[in-house]
Amino acid sequence: MAQKSNQIQVQSQQQLQTLSPLQILAVKLLELPTVELEDRVRSELLDNPALEEGKEETPENVTDELLNPEDEGDTSYNALDDYRNDDDIPDYKLQEQNYDRNERMEEIPFSDTTSFYQTLKDQLMEHDLDEHQRELAEYLIGSLDDDGLLHKPIASIVDELLIYAGVETSEQELEGILKVIQQFDPAGIGARNLQECLLIQIRRKAQTIEGRQDPLLSLEEKIISLYYKEFSTKHWDKICQQMGVSDVQCQQAIKEITHLNPRPGASLGETIGKNLQQITPDFIVDTDDDGHVSFSLNNPNLPELRLNPDFSRQLKEQTGNNAKKTRDQKEAAMFLKDKIDKAQGFIDAIRQRQTTMTNVMKAIIELQYPFFQEGDESLLKPMILKDVAERAKLDISTVSRVCNSKYAQTPYGIFSLRYFFTDGFVTQDGEEMSSREVKRILKEVIENEDKHHPLTDDELTKKMEEKGYHMARRTVAKYRIQLNIPVARMRRE
Repeated sequence: MAQKSNQIQVQSQQQLQTLSPLQILAVKLLELPTVELEDRVRSELLDNPALEEGKEETPENVTDELLNPEDEGDTSYNALDDYRNDDDIPDYKLQEQNYDRNERMEEIPFSDTTSFYQTLKDQLMEHDLDEHQRELAEYLIGSLDDDGLLHKPIASIVDELLIYAGVETSEQELEGILKVIQQFDPAGIGARNLQECLLIQIRRKAQTIEGRQDPLLSLEEKIISLYYKEFSTKHWDKICQQMGVSDVQCQQAIKEITHLNPRPGASLGETIGKNLQQITPDFIVDTDDDGHVSFSLNNPNLPELRLNPDFSRQLKEQTGNNAKKTRDQKEAAMFLKDKIDKAQGFIDAIRQRQTTMTNVMKAIIELQYPFFQEGDESLLKPMILKDVAERAKLDISTVSRVCNSKYAQTPYGIFSLRYFFTDGFVTQDGEEMSSREVKRILKEVIENEDKHHPLTDDELTKKMEEKGYHMARRTVAKYRIQLNIPVARMRRE
């Protein structure tokens, strides 16, 4: 007699967060910088006849705000609590120094040149992809950093596409799309690290040699494939010895590799103007002679939106007894309602974006008020996403999305919003200061060292202690790496 197994059924409740179509739209709009937002609005106006340009009877316009660090104002509007947490994005900065404040507004660069990402999207059109594949490719292109490299794990991008765009895919499918992008020019675009970037360039060069194998290129590929660690630390002798080739061949291959481009995205930008292109700031920040700071959203080309009154009138006429309506009348009414609902949702999402953007920028200025008054980098205080989120009463990931790819025009230059975020450091005197200021001092110490006998990390630690900055050797090493400064052996001249 077969023994029956005991099976226990257990019911459990799980709370799953899902984003509504309106919330997904708000997420996408919040991520867009000013120029792309304007394009998105124009596209929506063309697609939806229920939406048109014009002022509503009670417009909710975003106006300039005069800020005071003691006055937090009303920032209780929480636009998107359902945002998920993102990986933080490294700081970067674009400054335009030494210009007259009165001429500043004339010099705000509203560029019509092709952007870094648009150039890649244009190349995408040359490949036979369906709509789903093209959407995946565009998302991958948007995930590239300024060097044209993809540092986000493929698995993370799969999750992002599902959560934020409602697009299902797999790591295998994304890997295949990434291979397509890696065929773009210049060679190296879409690589996930420097090693892959160099290999793509070497193999691209090999493809141009019609059928015959170039021994030098084969040697270059072998060096980067098998001895990348030794190559990155400049152990040339060790590479030549282990490969069993002559010093002349080895040195020639190494010389060719060093001429490859480690930042293909930057070179792409140089061919069309600038690496980051001409930046259109999302905010205009002004400081008057009394030190009062004010700001406004910079969207002069963004049209005001309203519902098409004809559509609203027609829908009102269509409402009534459904039993007396013909099938065509019911379908017409459903069409009108769908277009009006989408138009109203788009208007609400734009307003939501403006409010959220304003709350975040206001919080940043309040937290970094001394900097915006004087423009002195040393006045930047330690500040993380959580600080802004708490002051603006928003989710951390919402703040992260606002600060991604957004810029502020100040009297002292154009800055990425990410520039204002930095962790803290406490000196021996108990003074809390931005780690960016500590890095600046560390960089000065390294710049003034004897290049024939560069300072080791231990020696740098002692130098910083002499200046009143007591920190562990590993902290000095971390800051040095973040400054893209190599170890002492590689700095020796």
